[in-house]
Amino acid sequence: MKNLICICCPKGCHLTVDEKNDYKVSGNSCPRGEEYGRNEIVNPVRTVTHTAKVNSHTHPRLSCKTDKAVPKKLMFDIIGEINKLVITPPVKTGQILIENVCKTDANVIATQELV
Repeated sequence: MKNLICICCPKGCHLTVDEKNDYKVSGNSCPRGEEYGRNEIVNPVRTVTHTAKVNSHTHPRLSCKTDKAVPKKLMFDIIGEINKLVITPPVKTGQILIENVCKTDANVIATQELV
């Protein structure tokens, strides 16, 4: 049995996931908590947020993120790919910086505009 705190809403339900009983989830107040608990044990995913280097004296870093959740086990690989970037302005919010990062079907996108 694994104990988790659900992050789907501010309520923070205390979940118990029974791995030996087909990942049965208890302690959730809604169906989202049940889905979160099961997925967190079977295939945990996260949205990666980070900053990339910018080739500019006025803006040393550009905030960015993955445009969808990626397997948690690949987070540091993705951060490593972002760390290789050197961005030259202009950049628009939502602009793709890395397409299909680490073969996840997720893109790394800019979350701010630089002119």
